[in-house]
Amino acid sequence: MKQVTKVFVAISIVLFATSCSGQVKNAKTEIVKIYGNCSMCKATIEKAGNQNKTASIEWNEDTKMAKISYDSTKTNQDEILKRVALAGYDSDKFLAPDDVYAQLNGCCQYERTNKEVQKTDIVTSEVAVAATVAEKQEVAQLNAVFDNYFALKDALVKTDGNTASTKAKELLAAIDAVKMEKLSTEEHSVWMKVMKDLVFDAGHMEETKDTGHQREHFTTLSKNMYALIKVSKQENPIYYQNCPMYNGGKGGNWLSKESGVKNPYYGSQMLTCGKTVETIK
Repeated sequence: MKQVTKVFVAISIVLFATSCSGQVKNAKTEIVKIYGNCSMCKATIEKAGNQNKTASIEWNEDTKMAKISYDSTKTNQDEILKRVALAGYDSDKFLAPDDVYAQLNGCCQYERTNKEVQKTDIVTSEVAVAATVAEKQEVAQLNAVFDNYFALKDALVKTDGNTASTKAKELLAAIDAVKMEKLSTEEHSVWMKVMKDLVFDAGHMEETKDTGHQREHFTTLSKNMYALIKVSKQENPIYYQNCPMYNGGKGGNWLSKESGVKNPYYGSQMLTCGKTVETIK
C-alpha cells in the first residue's frame, strides 16, 4: 500500500510539473475588453493571443472581458491585442482589418460599436500632435531597415563583397531593433510573415564576401522587402526594378530610391541593364 502511495505521489508531481511548464513566467495580468459573440470567437481569440510560456489569454463570451497574462520582459499588451485584431476581433485599442472581419462566420460577426469611436470629428490639437508623433515613430521603426537595405544594394552595384557583408550585418541589427508594437496593423501583419526570411537572407549575406552568393540571397531579400515597403508610408517614391538577364533569364528584382537603373546583380558589367516595373508612392 505504501508503495502504491509513493507511485501515486510521484505521478502527481510529474503531472503538476508538466502543467506548470506551459505557464507564463514573470506574469503580468491585465483585464481588457475584446469584442466577440460565441464559443467559436473564444477559441479564435485565445488561440491568437496565446504564446507558449510568454502570453496567455482567457476570454469570457458573456462579459466580453479578457484576462491577459504575459511575460513583460518578452511581450506586452499591445502585441497580444494586435494578434487578436489580425484574427478578426476588435479591442478598445486595435481594430481588426475590415477584410479579416468580413471572413468571420456569421455567428461571430459582432456589432462593431468601436468603429463609431474612430469616426468622431472632435479632435483636440493635443491629440492631433500625439497622433502625428506616433505615426512618425511607426515610420521610423522600418526606416532603418530600408536604409540599410539600400546601402546593401549600393554595395552590390559596386560588386563590393566586403562592404556588402558589413551592410548586411547592419541590416540584421536594424531588423532586431524593430519594436513590433509600434508598427501599424498592416505593417505588423507583413512583418510577421517576412521577418524570419529577412534574417535568413541577411545572415547569409553577412557570412560571406562572395558577391555571387550574396546576390543569390539578395533576390529573396528584395522580394520580402518589397512586400514590406508596399504597406509602409514613404516620403519619397521608391522604384521597384527588374533585371531580366539574371539567374539564367529568370530575372531578379530590387528596390531603389533612384529612378535610374543601377544593376546590383551585374554591377559595372551591365550597370544599366533593367527597367522600373513599379513606382511605389
